[in-house]
Amino acid sequence: MTHLNFQQVVPLTQDADGTVRVTSSRVTLDTVVSAFKRGNTAEQIQDSFPSLTLSQIYGVIAWYIDHQHEADEYLKERHTQADEIRQEIEGEPKYAELHETIRRRRVQLI
Repeated sequence: MTHLNFQQVVPLTQDADGTVRVTSSRVTLDTVVSAFKRGNTAEQIQDSFPSLTLSQIYGVIAWYIDHQHEADEYLKERHTQADEIRQEIEGEPKYAELHETIRRRRVQLI
């Protein structure tokens, strides 16, 4: 009888800065999970990220479903960090100047 291996390697890697990406790609866990939560199929996700294989995408989705609480905590932390960085950038005086310059140029184009 043939012996089958039922263990599967999760196609995720965590960078030194803590970002979780699909192994051998720059696509983040956040990106795949967000697309999945919007109702995109694995094939639709692959259309957006052709560097990923369907096997990788299904593997990430399967891992997310099996570890949803842990993954959602990680994603919540990432969202909080992104908000903090956004607020820091928007608090810079140069940001306000640039924002005003862009607003004036838009008005001129209309």
